[in-house]
Order: sequence, then C-alpha cells, then structure tokens
Amino acid sequence: MRSIDLRSDTVTQPSKEMRAAMAAAEVGDDVLEHDPTMVRLEGRVADLLGLEAALWVPSGCMGNLIGLMLHLKRGDRFLAPAQAHVLGAELGTGAWLAGGMPEALAWEGGPGRPTPGQVTRAAGSPGPYYSLRTTLLCLENTHNFAGGAVTPQAEHRALVAAAKAAKLAVHLDGARIWHAATALGLAPSALTEGVDTVQVCLSKGLGAPMGSLLAGTKPAMAEARRLRKMLGGGVRQGGVVAAAGLVALDYLPRVAEDHAKTRRLAEGLRGFGIAAPTPETNILLVPVPDAGAALAALEAVGVRALPVGSAVRFIPHRDLEMADIEEALRRIEPLAHLLRAA
Repeated sequence: MRSIDLRSDTVTQPSKEMRAAMAAAEVGDDVLEHDPTMVRLEGRVADLLGLEAALWVPSGCMGNLIGLMLHLKRGDRFLAPAQAHVLGAELGTGAWLAGGMPEALAWEGGPGRPTPGQVTRAAGSPGPYYSLRTTLLCLENTHNFAGGAVTPQAEHRALVAAAKAAKLAVHLDGARIWHAATALGLAPSALTEGVDTVQVCLSKGLGAPMGSLLAGTKPAMAEARRLRKMLGGGVRQGGVVAAAGLVALDYLPRVAEDHAKTRRLAEGLRGFGIAAPTPETNILLVPVPDAGAALAALEAVGVRALPVGSAVRFIPHRDLEMADIEEALRRIEPLAHLLRAA
C-alpha cells in the first residue's frame, strides 16, 4: 500500500527542475567571497520580505538562534507566544546558546498570539540593577502548534508597536510566512513591517531539500554571518542548495493549493463526525481521545501523521495531489471512531 505522508510539509522531494538547477548551479566558496547563486537567493528573499539583506542558514532553528543571539545579552528576558517553536522545539538554545530567559505569553489575542497589552505588561519598566531586563519579543506567523494560525496584518502591527514602545527588539519566526501571506492575500513584506529580524524557511511547503534565511539590516546580517560561522555554519559551494531555494520561491503561487487540500481534508473528516477545525493554512490539528492509538491505526492503513499533545497533526503539501487527500479520507473512514473526541 502506497503511503500518504501527512506528517509535515518538509517531507517533500526536490522536483526535477530543482534537481536540474542544483546540478547546473554557478558556485563559489561562500566563506571566502560569497557564492554567486547564494547572493542571488539572499537578495531575492530580502526583497520579498522588504528588508535590507538576508543570510542563508542550513536550518530554521539556526536562523532563529542567530536572530536571538543578535538581540540578547546574557540574562536578558525574551517574550514569545506560548508553545512557540523557539520555546519548545529548538532544544532550549534560546537560553543555552543565546543566553536569554524565556517567558511564554498566553494566547489572549487569539490562537498563537498574545495581545499588545500583554506585551506591555510583560515588558514592564526598568527596575533596580538586579532585576531582569526584557529586551526582545519573538513572534511566530504562522504559529505551528496553534494549528497554522495566522496573525493578521493589523494585529502584527499592534504587537510590534507595543514592543517598540517598550523598547524591545522584535524577531519574527516566519518559517511559514508564505502561508500566512497567502491566506491573507498579502505580500510577505506586509507581515514583516517593523521587525528587526525574520527567519523564513524554504523547505516548509516550498519543496527545497534544506535551507532557511535570516533577514534584517545590512549591519545585522554582517554580524549574523559571523554568528553562523561561530555555530559551525560556514558554507562552501552553497550555490548547489541556493539554486534549489530559488526554484522553491517560484512555487510561492502554488501555496494556496496546499491550503485547499487541507480544507478538503478537514471537511471530509467532519463528514465522518470527527471534530476537525477549519484550517487557516495547511496545518490541521484534530483532537482525539487517544493520539497513540489513532496514529497506530492510521499508520496501519498507510496514512502518516504526527502527534501534537492530544491531537493528531496532518499537513498536506506540494507532493500530494487532491486525489491523495481523497484516498486518505477513504482509508480513514473505517477508523473514524478512533478519531472522534469523547
């Protein structure tokens, strides 16, 4: 039985045109004088995000870590929405390597996001020399563990304004900003207004085999380049993977197709009496009575998914057609009783 892999939009395989671009890439030693294809990719991403410069990094975790290292001094507090990737899915590097004291903000503003008032209160005001300093707000758009929840442009602006009023820098984990922009019908740059740094991913939904970019001002990216090297991220003939990234960006107009597949999956599950929410993007979190039992049953019929707390997470992606979603629904229907909330 052919497996239908809905674990993540990072399981995609490089397309034929992506592999061809990688094979033909113009390359140079990026540590010595910058790789020419890497330069093109970094410039294109900076333009898409409306920022001065960008730096390729091998992973989103490294991109977020460098962003935090740019903004934090040892012992500084940083704020982030509860269950943000930088808090729970990056092995504590915000504290361990960037030296920051994390503080999670509850989702009082909606799924995956705090309110501006929360930011203001959490930032506080300067205290005695022995008190913690809060210097950074981290945002996440879309918020993965809130089910791919989108922060609308007006709310993004309000959160950034609250941070700036409190003299906080702002780092945006925009690993799936392409999905947020598509859902809102906006350019990605509309969702980076006011941020100091942003990390974006080329493998989540866009099909690149690896790579993220950190973007910000030119001086910040010059320092970020030093930090990348410090973390072991010196790149030699990086044009091979940068070429894949350039092709991945050509797939941006197709992101909406993955959203449509996810809506169809949710609709079909609801038809079986399963409490599937209406997804905003391409992440669907389905609460179930026993995630382990549900995942084992799904695996047995060739439908792969992942647990997120007490929910099962499905992420349709560019390597699956709508017909694959329909086939997944056919396989799931006999198991519906295992996915129905008690």
